Amino acid sequence: MKNAKISRRSFLLGLAACSAAGVLTACKGTDAPSGSTASSAAEPPASSAATPAVQQAEPFLTVEDFPPLDGSTACIPLMAQMLADTTGMDLEEARSSITVSTTAYAWENFGLYDTTTRMLVVYEAPDYVKEELQEANVELEQKPIGVDALVFIVNEDNPVQALTRQQLRDIYAGKITNWKDVGGKDQAIVAFQRGEDSGSQTLFKKLLIQGGELMTPPSELAPAAMGELVDSIADYNNSANAIGFSVYYYIDQMYSKPGLRLLAVDDVAPSNDTLADGSYPLCNDFYAVIHPDAAADSPERRLYDWLDTDAGQDCIKKSGYVAVGPQTTVTIVD
Repeated sequence: MKNAKISRRSFLLGLAACSAAGVLTACKGTDAPSGSTASSAAEPPASSAATPAVQQAEPFLTVEDFPPLDGSTACIPLMAQMLADTTGMDLEEARSSITVSTTAYAWENFGLYDTTTRMLVVYEAPDYVKEELQEANVELEQKPIGVDALVFIVNEDNPVQALTRQQLRDIYAGKITNWKDVGGKDQAIVAFQRGEDSGSQTLFKKLLIQGGELMTPPSELAPAAMGELVDSIADYNNSANAIGFSVYYYIDQMYSKPGLRLLAVDDVAPSNDTLADGSYPLCNDFYAVIHPDAAADSPERRLYDWLDTDAGQDCIKKSGYVAVGPQTTVTIVD
């Protein structure tokens, strides 16, 4: 573990030297460690779902004043929309301007090191990062701004349409090893996971495994990048026996892959509607995070507060996400 920590420290110090963690493209993935999931520029949303008509936001920041962002890969479309709405930048240009260092590194870098990053738009931190922040007596101000969900992906040729949470736990514990045991074909189940540094692995362990048994996958079944996992499920032996997971908005907004589909869980399919009403069972918030000492007139504090306004809520919704509603209180993470 100590060697891994040294590796993360080297990576994060490299990030600190970069001119911006999330807005400037000069660092576009070049400081990520080998095998990391550092993301390149945002892509246009893949979803064709209609969104409510909203009024054009009134810009209140210049491009130069917009606070450098970092965070989770699945939040890139929202970050781009925030940049466009608050500065007047063309959305396509904004999409090409946003890069991130992924969930775990974003939290560590922001909390433990002196960087140019001023705000995170991010999924929940892995437990080991929470422990590092607590040991360092770090205080960060955060609030939930949207809802996402852990979703399970299979090949479209797999006849299984739904699994229960218990069946999923048993698959990932190695207790169910053949699709015929859950209504599918007589094929061995190949269960992909993500690395410990990933936001989706954090949600997987929190929302589904909950401290229970979990197989340790061979390295070829734990791809580093979110896109690699999706590709692996689609391509594994050209068959339909693989299963893996991601977060809903990454699949819906950024990396929709032909030949794959999402499973219903406990007979509820993931969608914006089932995330919004809480009927899909594996939902979790994502967050905006700033330093508590950010001045009231600082760009990051203004942007953070703006997310609770009508215009900020519209920004979240029109970029395709489910907003949690204005937050009147914040949580101090220490």
